[in-house]
Amino acid sequence: MRKIVSVTSVFALLLAVAARGGEFKAPKPGPEHEKFKDMVGVWDAKVESKGKESTATMHYKVGLGGLWLLEHFQGEFEGKKFEGMGATSYDPAKKKYVNVWIDSMSTSPMVSEGNYDKAGKMVMKGQMPLPDGKTIPMTMTLEMKDKNNMVFVATGTAGGKEFEMMKITYTRKKTGRGE
Repeated sequence: MRKIVSVTSVFALLLAVAARGGEFKAPKPGPEHEKFKDMVGVWDAKVESKGKESTATMHYKVGLGGLWLLEHFQGEFEGKKFEGMGATSYDPAKKKYVNVWIDSMSTSPMVSEGNYDKAGKMVMKGQMPLPDGKTIPMTMTLEMKDKNNMVFVATGTAGGKEFEMMKITYTRKKTGRGE
């Protein structure tokens, strides 16, 4: 199955290049991708949701030719192990950042897009998949307080009312190398 998906992906790329009648030019990271470097590293996370707190760890690294910020979150949610992975890039055609998020509590990905607001916060909007196959609108805000602290807030909308689903306070993990 994996070979079929890989071959299909390569074939689709070749068809797209042929349809354009030209040579394929791989995208290069731009100034928007530079912001990712501030997040690279390991972060301790304090998660607040539904009046409860838990701890977790987030690993960020830049990969795939410098085009993507790759995220790996590990912790607990409501007393159960939780793991999530994400990938964020800047799409110059849309002039927006895009994100795909998958985790151990859903079989459907969440896709979101957005930009930095005037205050310097990253604001992304998407549809969060629910277990019953429905979705709810989500707004995710990430604010870098300084080089070692950031805050993520996820807000959902249900019944026309907005509510905070979770808040994660991140602190950069010290590596013992004077950082």
